[in-house]
Amino acid sequence: MSTVENVELSTLTPIHVESQHESRNIAESLVEDTAPSNRSNTAGTTTTFDEQLGSGGEFGANVQVLEPVDRGRKAWTFCFCAFVLETIVWGFGFSYGIFQTYYTSHPPFNTASPVAIAAVGTTALALQYGEGLILSLFFGRYPDKLKQVMWAGLVVSTLSLFLSSFVSTVWALILLQGVGFGIGGGMLYMPIIGLLSEWFVERRGLAGGIIFAGSGVGGFVFPLMVNALLDRLGFRWTLRIWAIGTAVISALSLLGINHRLPVPKFHRGQRRPRLIPPQMHFLKRAVFWSFTATTVLQALSFFPVSLYIAMFTTSISSPLSATITLSLFNSSGVVGQILVGFLTDKFPYHWIMFVSALGSAISAFLLWGFADTLARVFAFAIIFGGLGGGFSSVWPAAALDSAGRNPEHSTITFTCFALTKGIAAVIGPILSGVLLEFGKNHKFATSDSYGKFGFGSVEVFVGSCALATSLGSLVVAAVRTRAR
Repeated sequence: MSTVENVELSTLTPIHVESQHESRNIAESLVEDTAPSNRSNTAGTTTTFDEQLGSGGEFGANVQVLEPVDRGRKAWTFCFCAFVLETIVWGFGFSYGIFQTYYTSHPPFNTASPVAIAAVGTTALALQYGEGLILSLFFGRYPDKLKQVMWAGLVVSTLSLFLSSFVSTVWALILLQGVGFGIGGGMLYMPIIGLLSEWFVERRGLAGGIIFAGSGVGGFVFPLMVNALLDRLGFRWTLRIWAIGTAVISALSLLGINHRLPVPKFHRGQRRPRLIPPQMHFLKRAVFWSFTATTVLQALSFFPVSLYIAMFTTSISSPLSATITLSLFNSSGVVGQILVGFLTDKFPYHWIMFVSALGSAISAFLLWGFADTLARVFAFAIIFGGLGGGFSSVWPAAALDSAGRNPEHSTITFTCFALTKGIAAVIGPILSGVLLEFGKNHKFATSDSYGKFGFGSVEVFVGSCALATSLGSLVVAAVRTRAR
């Protein structure tokens, strides 16, 4: 075999074939000889030893040219298409506040409990976040099924939206626009997380920030579009049009979502990797648990604002102003996502977390707490949306840090963060809903200048969780320092 200057080994889960001792020994020697140069080549001529075990069980080593990492047409095509899917899936979810305002004031859902109507949006978000862990474990065993799952997710999500346009009860709305769209949206989007680490390494923070900014772009544009459609056509045709548009745009975007590394080929009867990987050492790492706890606190502060900021604005101004406020809240996250992603490539991510959380706390306590004009609400939406919305761009760095000496587990750690955030996406709005009902019947402060319209308890809850997030960031910093 000719000399190979740069060898890149696939980060996909290896195929374990216990009977092939010689094959395994050769593969282990390749790892020992080439590990230091892993992902070091950026010239586009990187090669890989792809272990292929044919039906006869004989080992062969193929040298295959890979696309360059961190640059190139296909890398940025993946980034753009992933951005579009992020916009479609998460942008729609973060725009549910407009649907919620419509459902609570128009038949046939206006007689239902506001908490039940809010459950439609929170259920979808919780499932999209939560199923990431299950999917990452599934793809560890069945990496060759990734694109099929994404196409299936597209069908499930769009069909659920389309069918939800025919229902007249809240429970059916929860089942279709909540559960159905949540499961399908997660299947469509979550595989992107694993592919991101294949295409980007040195620029992973920037690429992740660009992709995650899609939720902010969708969160800015979609409320305006949804509000216009609801006013002109009602919710039934709005959902039908949205389902068709989502299907077309997502299908085109899926064409640009592909693996960079070779996908293992499995034959019938061949042993696949375990569903649950062995030796998940990240579960013993303090940095993983401290960051996970901090993520929960941040989500508890963020989602109540995402859900109730439009409702608060209608108490001051018109429904159109509420739509603009939600759009500003979501769009400011675009800048936050990209900026935070860029900064995580340059500075320790725990300090970026601290600044983001502390700024969010101050804006919640002061700007939202004393908000009595539309200008103050706009200012709060922009500042809190930018700081809080950009928080998740530290996840790729934190996931890799939590994985430690097993970087192949970074996708699992990332989806663990998403799972806990999904749980908080349900708990936070429910607690805020209870606090809001209490606040409407009890005066929060002796002065009317703070906590208007019964939102005082919600504002303090949001600010307190954000402040706790900043303290949690200091704990993450201390844990990382001690681990060095």
